[in-house]
Amino acid sequence: MIELRDVRKTYRVGEIAVHALRGIDLRVARGEYVAIMGASGSGKTTLMNIMGCLDAPTSGIYRLNGLDVRGIDEDGLADVRNRHIGFVFQSFNLIPRTRALANVELPLAYAGVPRAQRRAWALRALHQVGLGDRVEHLPSELSGGQQQRVAIARALVTNPALILADEPTGNLDSRSGAEVLGLFERLSDQGRTIILITHEDAVARRARRVVRIRDGLIVSDERLSEAAA
Repeated sequence: MIELRDVRKTYRVGEIAVHALRGIDLRVARGEYVAIMGASGSGKTTLMNIMGCLDAPTSGIYRLNGLDVRGIDEDGLADVRNRHIGFVFQSFNLIPRTRALANVELPLAYAGVPRAQRRAWALRALHQVGLGDRVEHLPSELSGGQQQRVAIARALVTNPALILADEPTGNLDSRSGAEVLGLFERLSDQGRTIILITHEDAVARRARRVVRIRDGLIVSDERLSEAAA
């Protein structure tokens, strides 16, 4: 489903070249649950941005679902993101004065899905994450864990091929974080492809495969026999 071949990313900071990725080779099959782990500055966020079609590699090949994303213009990349990728961020990124249901409907509105269908799909996604009784609540009326579950429902609502989660437990207490990780595990059991970005070993080991990155290179790739309890 995901294939990266010798992917490199170099940024220019004045006269200085910063090599964020130095040659990444990675394949992720459909239905895998993978944690990409590394310290700050390791290159994991740059890698996530490339996999999420938010940035382009300086060189190398990235294929998503067999599609080579090189040469696709910005409008085309936006369409790929909206149709094929669900994003979950540390900061939730919910619209503050908009109820949970409308927050989840947002990607469908961008895609031009009719209103009645948007509502039905958004309700289904909220029920899927256990928030069927919170559809009319504002983000300020929800706990941090519930807000993150709304964000996960929004990521799920377009039935994407890939879910990218960037430090999804970073703003949560331990109990809420465990609930969110449990939800990812259930989604993985249902066949969803999930890539989770984290700097925490305990979070990474809840996945079924852990890829460690350091200084823009993959230094280990471990398949876990079973996720940690």
